[in-house]
Amino acid sequence: MTYTTIRYGAADGVATITLARPDKLNAISAAMHADLRTALAAAEADVSVRCVVITGEGRAFSSGQDLTEERLPGPDGKIDFGGRLDRDYNPLILRLHLFPKVTMAALNGPAVGAAANIALACDIVVAARSAFLQQAFAKIALVPDSGGTWILPRIVGPKLALALMLTADQVSAADAQRMGLVYQVHDDAVFAAEVAALAKRLAAGPTQTFRLIKEASRASAHNDLKAQLDLERDLQRVAGASADFSEGVAAFREKRLPRFQGC
Repeated sequence: MTYTTIRYGAADGVATITLARPDKLNAISAAMHADLRTALAAAEADVSVRCVVITGEGRAFSSGQDLTEERLPGPDGKIDFGGRLDRDYNPLILRLHLFPKVTMAALNGPAVGAAANIALACDIVVAARSAFLQQAFAKIALVPDSGGTWILPRIVGPKLALALMLTADQVSAADAQRMGLVYQVHDDAVFAAEVAALAKRLAAGPTQTFRLIKEASRASAHNDLKAQLDLERDLQRVAGASADFSEGVAAFREKRLPRFQGC
């Protein structure tokens, strides 16, 4: 597969999608959306891939939407500022939110605007110490999109989320970790190695169980406690019947590392 705006590679159970417009700080274009759709489809279809990492090339994860790109017209011929969201961003956020394999955003540098929310739509976010996140929309008089107004309050709470969106302040990697937006922060010099190690660890895990955990986590956003307890029971029945559960117990008893097969 030939890509024009990203690089894609898969090894050791990990598919790595690298946003690759470094001269434009990996600004997101229509062509990049098309490449991302193709890459995510390839990663999902490849049974050897058990974890997907999204990162950036050069100094940034991504500066967000490429503002030099021509805007889309609506049916009346006027600019439709929701058109690109309908066509590109909203499907991407839903794709990441529902993706059946573990996803990780590796912020090698700034993640700004829509790019910040694309990162937050992934299961795990890790960051280089020099990285930051920014809900930059208000700086150009736009509303946060790409799921930002839904994801951010659920992570940091409504008041802090609103402040971050209204001020458009940069949030350093260290502060983002304290807020719960980022799981791990690593020094820039070792960031790539730490990302690779975590991705390989996840790829070696019980991937069917990971899918069940993701399903339970998503459902908790709208379930009451009784419904969630029932769901946990049902999913535990599936997990307990898996070959990976038997392997996990055997490995525990034999004091060795488990060899999970994802089934």
